Amino acid sequence: MAFGGFNDNRQPAPMAEINVTPMVDVMLVLLVIFIIAAPLFTHAVKLELPAAQAAPAPQQPDAIALSVDAAGQPYWNNEAVAMDMLGARLAEAAKREPQPELLLRADRDTRYETIAQVMAAAQRSGMTKIGFVTESREK
Repeated sequence: MAFGGFNDNRQPAPMAEINVTPMVDVMLVLLVIFIIAAPLFTHAVKLELPAAQAAPAPQQPDAIALSVDAAGQPYWNNEAVAMDMLGARLAEAAKREPQPELLLRADRDTRYETIAQVMAAAQRSGMTKIGFVTESREK
């Protein structure tokens, strides 16, 4: 559909204007479809679910972060504690219900003797859950 002028002496050139009417028609049709379909997306199905009789989930015990630096100084949740007071704190933690997990973290240069003393103190106090925290080696 070309719009021409009254000058027929020239050769007809292709029309260089973009006709946006078909695009507007498609967009209006899509808009009407989405307006009609939108309430269908929000429709909820009414269900009568049965009531379940389940026991409550067990309470997760706290975790105690026990760190030992290279000098052999223990840290109870990032707080410095004397080695002779460590046994009393471990015994107090062992009496809690549920018993917390002891996460033992030691510096690479810590003497094994110090780590063994900490583990022995934990065992004497009655701690049963001991975990070791390590770093993964990147290749």
